[in-house]
Amino acid sequence: MRITLLQDIIFWADKAANIQKVEDQLVELAGKTDLVVLPEMFTTGFCTDKLHLAESMDGETVQKLRYWAIKFKMAITGSFIATENDTIYNRAFFVFPTGQIETADKRHLFSLGGEHEHFTAGDKRMIVNYCGFNILVLVCYDIRFPVWSRNVNKEYDLAIYVANFPQRRIIDWDILLQARAIENQVYVCGVNRVGVDGLGIEYDGHSALIDFKAKPLVMFYENKSSVQTAEIKIEPLEQYRRKFTVWQDADEFEIK
Repeated sequence: MRITLLQDIIFWADKAANIQKVEDQLVELAGKTDLVVLPEMFTTGFCTDKLHLAESMDGETVQKLRYWAIKFKMAITGSFIATENDTIYNRAFFVFPTGQIETADKRHLFSLGGEHEHFTAGDKRMIVNYCGFNILVLVCYDIRFPVWSRNVNKEYDLAIYVANFPQRRIIDWDILLQARAIENQVYVCGVNRVGVDGLGIEYDGHSALIDFKAKPLVMFYENKSSVQTAEIKIEPLEQYRRKFTVWQDADEFEIK
């Protein structure tokens, strides 16, 4: 499976500009990739108190995502500000090339940034099957809570984290991506934004695609907009799991 990581700036609270920018990039990727990974809240930036930006599942963002996936024959994942039943969510999505969409809402809300004051936490994980991979999609702060990423009985092969992870804590991001790969015996893809947001918070990227031993498969320049594509294969992962059976010795527990 070919995965493209789209590390870029996000125009603050400007849906039209962000949607147009992404569309221009997807045009260039048509036929060259199977899956495109966008940052967290790719249409707005991490706007936790601008509730007018929230959209329903019938809104422009979802319509565009479905249109792009079908037109360019690729899957697309990321997150956006969603509203449903008068409730606001930081909603992760996975759109298949058919236009079918699966969603799950961010579980761990970033209270330091006030996200919990306006958003509601999710209560389920999204694992989709695509191109022979079972794929888990989580959002930013979720990466700090390993129980939520726990890979029980090899239920997923690739973990994707979409983020707005600030420069001041970027070393945490680097280490956590590696930890999630090693402890769960999976490929890990993390896509972060770059630039400065409307609150003056700096982001310098450090997007990454790493294998199940935390070996980097793509490289990104720091604080640079960049589009990188790499291919991952399921066979080496399955061989590694057969040889090094850590997953068999994992503890059993229930999340409440």
